[in-house]
Amino acid sequence: MRFPLFAAVCILLRTTVAVFADEAWNVDYHYALLGEPQEETTFFHQPNPTSKASLIYTLSKRGVVGAVNPRDGSVVWRQLLSPNLTSSTDRGFLRAGEGQDTIVSGYGSQVAAWSAADGRLAWTVDTHGPLKDVEILELSDGKIESGAKDVVALSGGGSPAVQRLDGASGAVKWQHKFQEGDEVYQLSASTTEVFAILLHKTVLGYIKIRVVSLDPVNGRKTDEYTLSSEKELASAETIISVGANSASPIVAWTDAAHSVLKINIIGTKTVSSYNIEKQDGQPVEKIRIHAPYHANSLSHFLVNYQTATSHWADIYHIDHTRSITQLAYSLPNIAGQGSFSTSTSDANVYFTRITQDELITVSSASHGVLGRWTIDNLGLVSAPHEAIVPTHTVSELSVKGDSVSAIRTAVLLSTGDWVLLRDSKPVWARPEALADIRSATFATPSVLEDFQHKLDVETHRNFVGAYLHRVKRHLEELKHLPSYMSSMPQRFISGFLGTTDEGAMASDSFGFHKVIVCATGNGRLMALDAGSASRVLWSRRAVDLDSSESWQPGLSSRADVIVLERGSGKSRQTFNATNGDPLPGIPDTHDLQSGLGVQYTLRDGVLEATRTDKANAGSVWHFTPMADERILHLVPRPVNDPVASIGKVLGDRRVLYKYLDSNLALLATANDASTSAQFYVLDTITGSILHSSAHSGVDLQAPISSILSENWFAYSYTAEASDASTKGHHLVVGEMFESLVPNDRGGLNAATNFSTVQSGTDPFTLVQTYQIPEAISKMAVTQTRQGITSRQLLAVLADVEAIVGIPYNALDPRRPVNRAPTKDEQMEGLVQYEPVIEFDPKWFLNHQREVLGIENVMTNPALIESTSIVFAYGLDIFGTRLSPSFSFDILGKDFNKFQMLATVAALAVATFVVAPLVMRKQVNTRWQFT
Repeated sequence: MRFPLFAAVCILLRTTVAVFADEAWNVDYHYALLGEPQEETTFFHQPNPTSKASLIYTLSKRGVVGAVNPRDGSVVWRQLLSPNLTSSTDRGFLRAGEGQDTIVSGYGSQVAAWSAADGRLAWTVDTHGPLKDVEILELSDGKIESGAKDVVALSGGGSPAVQRLDGASGAVKWQHKFQEGDEVYQLSASTTEVFAILLHKTVLGYIKIRVVSLDPVNGRKTDEYTLSSEKELASAETIISVGANSASPIVAWTDAAHSVLKINIIGTKTVSSYNIEKQDGQPVEKIRIHAPYHANSLSHFLVNYQTATSHWADIYHIDHTRSITQLAYSLPNIAGQGSFSTSTSDANVYFTRITQDELITVSSASHGVLGRWTIDNLGLVSAPHEAIVPTHTVSELSVKGDSVSAIRTAVLLSTGDWVLLRDSKPVWARPEALADIRSATFATPSVLEDFQHKLDVETHRNFVGAYLHRVKRHLEELKHLPSYMSSMPQRFISGFLGTTDEGAMASDSFGFHKVIVCATGNGRLMALDAGSASRVLWSRRAVDLDSSESWQPGLSSRADVIVLERGSGKSRQTFNATNGDPLPGIPDTHDLQSGLGVQYTLRDGVLEATRTDKANAGSVWHFTPMADERILHLVPRPVNDPVASIGKVLGDRRVLYKYLDSNLALLATANDASTSAQFYVLDTITGSILHSSAHSGVDLQAPISSILSENWFAYSYTAEASDASTKGHHLVVGEMFESLVPNDRGGLNAATNFSTVQSGTDPFTLVQTYQIPEAISKMAVTQTRQGITSRQLLAVLADVEAIVGIPYNALDPRRPVNRAPTKDEQMEGLVQYEPVIEFDPKWFLNHQREVLGIENVMTNPALIESTSIVFAYGLDIFGTRLSPSFSFDILGKDFNKFQMLATVAALAVATFVVAPLVMRKQVNTRWQFT
């Protein structure tokens, strides 16, 4: 009796392998992204002061601080500070002291120091107010810091203050508080003073700049004055720059029309004015100041002017003896967009200018060009019909004599790609725009779509029609015979040696290389190859967005056509999924809707279902939560959810009939007053409740996720600690049947036709609860073409930065409770119920990788039944292929082709040698006398 139980356990354990050993790191891929880098928080820095090797550090728009190796673009380390920095009220800061092995970040109210080499946290301090600025105090007490340099942090809110933090421990050395009324804006430091810049709003609505000087030793106020900026400044947006740890701390601003540039050397009350001339009749749209951050650098800075069609720059020098700024020289006006960066070597300052086709470097002392390079290809990713321009850059250069011998430039392009140029050659590109995917969809390439359509035609015909269609298809393919024969030797060698091109979409007969089209936060569409790692197919700007504008696009697909919807009531656009070309006309999107044309709207806390059919438009039903309840989310059954069998075959060959209805949805609500959560299975046609469950003591701040597939549902929540139990994470699984009696369909036994509206038959639901070690932030289910393959529940574990594939056998609510399974149950693979499920290491799809910030997981069937394609996105991008029931319809990579060919060859030789002997023996036997 022990052998059947052992066999059942072995079956359960074997199905838990998420990815086979020979497929790990092979069929899966991972983009470890940072997000688009911000200009003010990106720089080259040496993590080891005794070495000249530098890393690129950045604090991105997605709130990630990290270091990138400039040699190959790989992430050395990264830390997630916040899910998003795109809000105009959020400001992130990243600073590095000269010769320091730590970097300092600031976000929200937290100031943190990180090891520059490996990203380990050194210390963190809460300033108890939103941070307005964080700076490194290069000079302290009139001397250069020998150890860890101190940090000064400016915080706002109800108690605005400046704090000096110890560079080694983060301890507060002193704090200077400001009176409420004026808005704290930024910090600046000279060799002897710390300056706090405050904004004072006048009665007429203008802004005056107030400067408060503080003693860096004890934080006491030494001076205070107001600049004459009342009539020029209408808002803080026209303040161009406040110098930080440079040798030339300045504050610069302009009027709303960008006609006059005002510059003040902080510490003086003199304001210099410079008229801004129009170029080619175009008004200036943007002004940017670039200055060195090192305290021992020359007091030079560059002012960059940009119009809609061109850009130029002026270089200024500061005369400290007379406390004035002087225009040294100008860089000419050039058509198109461009960017500037600042580099230092000892005390010398250099400015690098990059355009679409050229890179030049000049010294801040004179206008002579020290280095010039022609750029052949600025972008490594295909962006058809679009001019790729640099958005902002940082540079590191090597100077020999009077010329620049080498330069490395990290450029953020308008496509959202972060590219490193070595001199003028692109070395690597990181698709950082993919760190902010708003919507994504699978699409089938045109070549594969035609092939799949032909197979579907043959599937739905009788055997004679299917055979004739197949013969016709093969005759049409004869036109490709010459090219196929010419490539045959290479294909044979590649197949024999196992070096077949995984990135070949044209020869994708298994449907692994589907197109994944993503709509990103910067208004672009980007296409990925689902079966090939690190492969961006094309990139295209879909909409033009302002820097502060956000959009919530919707993507759907029909064959190889991508439908982009900008939002409710907005226009639709269509694109070719294979190459990204726009397509004329708007397709009928009724086929893309779920269910029977019902869409859901949450209005004033009430869920309303309306028909999308124009002929029968109108409200269908309302779901009003109970008092104090709020709706969390609604998860409908997937549109593509094929079912291979209408029943579940038991061990004794009897059948439990599944409750199958394509118009189901799982609704989750919460009650903040009672800290409870409720879950409802709804019929989306009638709005009736088919099943409901309630849970008390739920942590509503923790993630609550749910999924619905076939005839089962699952949801997860975190329970608060109580007198009876400790705090823990729970996973609930329910399965719905027409009847719990085998071979019985309950109320549908005598029914010849079934109507959801008229039939009052409710499902019989089995529910089981499991305690799990981690909270699940998102759920998905594997999909296959015909639904024959067993399913896996894909769960995102945000706390451990992982994705697990849990086999449904481990979650089956029919697992026997408090008893051993019977022989028939063992035949089904059922094992005894255990209230705790530990995540087996073999379930982890990402292996040793850390997948950060995953917000959604998508699945799509391949052409072969055994395989499901998985794509997860959020901050990181992760993709893989799963075979929950093993690869029963495709040869694995461990298949020994050489042994097979050797066996066939040996059999052929043996047949050739033995055949004459056998024939001779047969002839001799006939001539023998008995």
